[in-house]
Amino acid sequence: MAPNSSDKNQKSAVSKSDAVYRILKRAILDQVLAAGAKLPEDSIGDRLGVSRTIVRQALARLNGEGLIELRPHKGACVAQPSLEDGRSILAVRRVLEALVVDTLAGKLTSQQIRQLEAHVDAEDNAKVNNASASIQLSGEFHVLLATLTENDVLSRYVTELVSRSSLILSLYGRPHSPDCAVSEHRELIVALAQADRDKARALMIDHIEAITTRALLKATPEKDFRDLLAAYAREEGL
Repeated sequence: MAPNSSDKNQKSAVSKSDAVYRILKRAILDQVLAAGAKLPEDSIGDRLGVSRTIVRQALARLNGEGLIELRPHKGACVAQPSLEDGRSILAVRRVLEALVVDTLAGKLTSQQIRQLEAHVDAEDNAKVNNASASIQLSGEFHVLLATLTENDVLSRYVTELVSRSSLILSLYGRPHSPDCAVSEHRELIVALAQADRDKARALMIDHIEAITTRALLKATPEKDFRDLLAAYAREEGL
């Protein structure tokens, strides 16, 4: 049976909401939208050519990941986590992600190992031409690991904390080579494939601690809101 117009419209709305979510998330993590910046639904909708309802759906997802704050009667704004928030977030990540590797050690299938290796290969390729994409892929590696546990609660919390960590690092992280993360991720995969739970746990804890040491305040220049989302919108075809 061919899909009716209602189904097509619903899928189109979901697709547009996903695109708006990706645009805003990238703009926030790239600091194109600065911490504390207001996110007016009407301005975003007008710029991206979508309804306020679609913008509202995307903002709700970003709020769930801790990247924005939805304030009653005041609208949305980019979250402004402190360095202390960052330390707390990464401390929790250290515990949860140690649990992730404890769960996965020796249980990954050959296909899942290849999936992880392919993801790290993508990280490696991105670091040459697109530092922003490399950082995003690095975070997504941790989300993928959590997803492979098939523990929905664990996966949900890790996903949120990775997003919050990405914002912390975009605000305070000092420049560093992504080579470190790529090599550390490869070592993790090897330990998991060899069912070396102790080594995988130690590697993950050291990896999160290394991320924590990269916190250093840096300034963000002011930008004109009208032009902030232009490049992201072009990539999404909006």
